[in-house]
Amino acid sequence: MMKEIRVLWKAVRLMLLGGMAWLLVASSVQAAGIKIGAILAETGPAAFLGGPAARSLRMAVDEINAKGGINGQPVELIVKDSGSSPEKAVSFAKQLIDEDKVFAIIGPSTSGESLSIKKIAEDGKTIMISCSAAETVTTPTTPHVFKTAPSDSFGAQQIFKTMLKRGTKKIAVLAGNDGFGKAGKEQLAKNAPDFGITIVAEEVYDKNATDLSAIVAKLKANPEIEAVVNWSIVPAQSILAKNIRQAGWNVPIYQSSGFANIKYAEAAGVAAEGIMFPASRILVAEDLPAGPQRDFLIKYRDDYEKKYNEKVSTFAGHSYDAMLILAKAIEAGGGDREKARAAIENIKGMIGTAGIFSFSATDHGGLDVDAFAMQTVKNGKFVLLEQ
Repeated sequence: MMKEIRVLWKAVRLMLLGGMAWLLVASSVQAAGIKIGAILAETGPAAFLGGPAARSLRMAVDEINAKGGINGQPVELIVKDSGSSPEKAVSFAKQLIDEDKVFAIIGPSTSGESLSIKKIAEDGKTIMISCSAAETVTTPTTPHVFKTAPSDSFGAQQIFKTMLKRGTKKIAVLAGNDGFGKAGKEQLAKNAPDFGITIVAEEVYDKNATDLSAIVAKLKANPEIEAVVNWSIVPAQSILAKNIRQAGWNVPIYQSSGFANIKYAEAAGVAAEGIMFPASRILVAEDLPAGPQRDFLIKYRDDYEKKYNEKVSTFAGHSYDAMLILAKAIEAGGGDREKARAAIENIKGMIGTAGIFSFSATDHGGLDVDAFAMQTVKNGKFVLLEQ
């Protein structure tokens, strides 16, 4: 009898030990979570991009983890502040891939930084979802690099469509001397002939410029110019508007999607009135027809503004979209990076802050020209432009 009891107790002990071992393995997997890296300029010249993006990304991760994570695993977010420096972005990309062993990288926000780390992500076979607009980030398409901001070519096309309706034929183009400015200037030159528009003057200015009155005087002296297009993401875009109006020049002013931050309109003051620019519909969500996209945008906007006590911008939404895309892909891929990468290419009709995403093996941007809506400044606020 005693022998039978000892055998039974031994079996029970083995079962208990086995169960404890299983629990330890399960808890370690749960504790390990899914590491997602982010490279965002929370400080430096592009902090107005990276700061909101970092906050929005943290909000997305909080929401995902509050629902139990992805496939039962929590998301561990590692944010690196690039300070708007491509050199720092390169260093952080290598660190996130080689040392932190992240599953994917979200960001950077600027085109220059994104282009600097594109090859690093590709060589490391690490999914990268950029938050920048430059079309060259995903063109030509490479397997592991995606983006969420609408392409600068779409912005150029929307501006030219508006000009076409208004009979504008000859324009001046200005751009900041950074990656975003360079890429946008190229897209303006590339797309202008398709709309019968001629660029009769071009100027590139220092991204840290605090006075553009000399350039304005030079352009104003050209009688052919019917409108001015400025392409930048720096405070100089507000300065340019003020300099133009201070010179008594009533030429129509178009800005890039980089103007889609109400702080720029506030900085330009009365000179901002009437400025036209392409931007995502998050800024004018209340004006949209009832439906899933409107509901999504209003909820995201309200959640962000309540959490951080600041107005939402399109730039904040790009990282939020990136995290939603990654969550879908990881859920479908079961934690396998290559399966998740392939899953992104199969995402269709996903509502995001920037538009409706549909990716493919040859389209890693996921959006089309309609992701942008032309907007304007009216009484100090952003509203849809009445064509």
